[in-house]
Amino acid sequence: MAVLVDDPLWPAHGRLWAHLASDSSLDELHAFALAQGVPARAFDRDHYDVPEDLVPKLIAAGAEHVGGKELVTRLIASGLRIPARDRR
Repeated sequence: MAVLVDDPLWPAHGRLWAHLASDSSLDELHAFALAQGVPARAFDRDHYDVPEDLVPKLIAAGAEHVGGKELVTRLIASGLRIPARDRR
């Protein structure tokens, strides 16, 4: 059971963004995000979008830093992944 954060590679709104996800539970993910000051509006069905400058704080708080492919693989394996076709 882990909260995962990937590399900030996604540009939007003049900054780079990373993903914060859990490989076991949305409750775990929401609790971690709340404790780290990640706003609820950043939640996108199965992950939070987090700005690049927040990533070091999340890692220091215990998030496991992984590559994007590993984050998706573990999210799918957990059963928490919402496929792109269901995001509309």
